[in-house]
Amino acid sequence: MSHFVFEIGVEEMPARFLPLLDRELRERFSALLSEAGLEYAGVTTASTPRRLVVDITGLAAVQKTEEIVVSGPPVRIALDAEGKPTKAGLGFAKSQNVDFEQVYVEKTDKGEYLALKKTVGGRSAAEILAETCVVILPGLTFPKKMQWMGKECTFGRPVRWLMAMLDDQVVPFVFAGLTAANETRGHRVMGPGPFAVPHADAYAPILHDQGRVILDTADRKAAIRVEGDRLAAEVGGSVEWSESLLDQVANLVESPRAMLGGFHEKFLELPAEVLLTSMETHQKSFGLRGPEGKLLPYFLTAANIESREPALVRKGWERVLRARLEDARFFWEADCAATFDHWLDKLDKVIFIGPLGTMGDKTRRLEKLAASIAAHVAPELSADMARAGRLSKADLVSEMVYEFDDLQGKMGGIYARRKGEREAVAQALYEQYLPAGQDSPLPATMAGAILSLADKLDNLTGCFGLGMMPTGAADPYALRRCTLGVCRIILELGLKVDIASLLREAQIGYVGVNWKLSPNEALDKLMDFFGQRLRAYWNAHGIETLVLEAAMAPGFADIYETWCRVRALADFSREEDFEASVLTFKRAANIIRKQAGQELSGTVREELLETDAEKAFWATLRQIEPVWADLAVAGDYPQMLSRLRILRPAVDGFFDGVMVMCDDQALRTNRLNLLYRLVTTLGQVADFGKFQV
Repeated sequence: MSHFVFEIGVEEMPARFLPLLDRELRERFSALLSEAGLEYAGVTTASTPRRLVVDITGLAAVQKTEEIVVSGPPVRIALDAEGKPTKAGLGFAKSQNVDFEQVYVEKTDKGEYLALKKTVGGRSAAEILAETCVVILPGLTFPKKMQWMGKECTFGRPVRWLMAMLDDQVVPFVFAGLTAANETRGHRVMGPGPFAVPHADAYAPILHDQGRVILDTADRKAAIRVEGDRLAAEVGGSVEWSESLLDQVANLVESPRAMLGGFHEKFLELPAEVLLTSMETHQKSFGLRGPEGKLLPYFLTAANIESREPALVRKGWERVLRARLEDARFFWEADCAATFDHWLDKLDKVIFIGPLGTMGDKTRRLEKLAASIAAHVAPELSADMARAGRLSKADLVSEMVYEFDDLQGKMGGIYARRKGEREAVAQALYEQYLPAGQDSPLPATMAGAILSLADKLDNLTGCFGLGMMPTGAADPYALRRCTLGVCRIILELGLKVDIASLLREAQIGYVGVNWKLSPNEALDKLMDFFGQRLRAYWNAHGIETLVLEAAMAPGFADIYETWCRVRALADFSREEDFEASVLTFKRAANIIRKQAGQELSGTVREELLETDAEKAFWATLRQIEPVWADLAVAGDYPQMLSRLRILRPAVDGFFDGVMVMCDDQALRTNRLNLLYRLVTTLGQVADFGKFQV
């Protein structure tokens, strides 16, 4: 078995590009090699700022071979009356690159045809790998591409060298004006190279020992973490590790060297959030905390070089950070001297979204909407939520957030606490933008959850009313993220709210807007949008589509209650008697669905119950209905579904012994009302007609 290593050398690639490229290269090489029938043991990828690497082990020398039958034209046009080939017959042989003597006649159901057995495959691994590289490289996905050779070649960054080794042989191909060779390059300063690679097995050792490059991202992260912890311990602290920042830093360096720097203790007067943002966002550095959890006047960074004068390098990092912290201190002092009233006046001059008015208008809407939501879920917070809604966007015009926009919301909470606002108000302001994504944490307090809901619902109703719905991949106002955030808050906090009613309240909050869609039309589209997001979210959690369709059919305005139904039905669908139950109740639902033109009330006249089967069905249904109603109030859907085991035998007996669509109009209507009552009762949990069994 052979070993193939492919390296694309580039100018420094942005850190955020690398994880996506690793995955894409791995998936595309795996797919194309499998499609070509070239066997391999595994495909791994690695990257640094200056290189993308594909490593394929266990490669077969040649692709698999197989014998196939190629059908040709019908005999009636391929052979003449004497059995000699016509132009059509000769043309078929020529197209397959064989002599006509190798062609034979094959009898099929449609008649006699010329046919040919031929062996395909058997191409060399080197040939297939060269073609694969040529196909994959131009099609790699980048958030942005560069041109450095005119329009004939685009890539994430200019390509500077190509190395492709299959064992000890070069796999030659051309891309970006370069021909793949057997040379690699190392660290730009500590091991520039070039270095000849005699064999694919020698690539990694040469890159590490001579090029001074740590190829694996996980190894670079581990090196930073180990050395960082050691340096932090020397000053009596621990590193405030951020996994996302560590991922980014590891993809900014090829040979990381952890370095500890310091700053003046006077800056510790600033909020920890400000200090950490200055370090992490602007300097790609980590803060340090002492044993009591307070920040220390140190920071940890990772340089991409083993410097001969580390003190000079450290001094440069400290000088840049000090300038940032001086700015932050100035903004902090200016904001502490300002008042919320001053900021609220400024909000009336800041546009929210053109037709939707100013940020000041938005805060007045949130003042009412947040208080209204609180009245549903936490009445004791209503006054605090009104105040939080009004102050929610004040920090957007503060000096600090103007410079450090990552701190919006957080600074509002910090300033509110400092200026004497109630704790619930401060917490709500601090957490109002959570969750910020699918894996982002939720607000830790009910106050934060309420304000977050109000803010997201206001965004959704405003944008949908203007017809600014997401289309395809375009979602400029992050409405999908808003919707998912609303769903996550409701589900994970178990809030019993009607989302349609809340959206309607949010619509009422807008005054004097020239809407593109009527409120009812916008609300219908919003509810459909919520339904799509819920299905996608629950699908991702392993719930089958048919279960979702059935459980959501009664409605999903109460999202948490819908989730309770979904879980119960998903569990029930895994029971042994599930399919039998579905067949029974689906039959009833289908009969009622076909009577769309007939008015049914669900009123059953007992004097018209003729057979024992329908009497037993009616008695069982009446017995279950009150129990079912009590369980519905309690939201105990598993117990509701368990009652179907009592109901199903009676329904089966009814179908076996009763002709529903009989000639007698009164009897037929009574029996249909009996089924209608059953379907209506079951419809509180699910529409069994949605299942396919």
